[in-house]
Amino acid sequence: MQNILSQHIESTPGVCGGKPRIAGHRISVQNVVIWHERMGLSADAIADEYGLTLSQVYAALAYYYDNRAEVDESIRADEDFVAELKKGARSKIKEKTGG
Repeated sequence: MQNILSQHIESTPGVCGGKPRIAGHRISVQNVVIWHERMGLSADAIADEYGLTLSQVYAALAYYYDNRAEVDESIRADEDFVAELKKGARSKIKEKTGG
């Protein structure tokens, strides 16, 4: 019998940076985790908002709980990348404004 998660979660190089995502969508497991764990959205709300089934949302969450360290590290790396981009943007604004 095929693993239930593999029916719903896939990773493809070049799609979503190769990160695990909901099969047939460009919605990463990481997105679902942030919406659910950090923003407090229910599985129903995520499914409704993004055109997913509840089984897809719960598969993404199950994948997360089975691979928590990996997904959390990916979230941290993305947050660090955004923080670095913001630092560079502020510097360029200061240069242009003389601030």
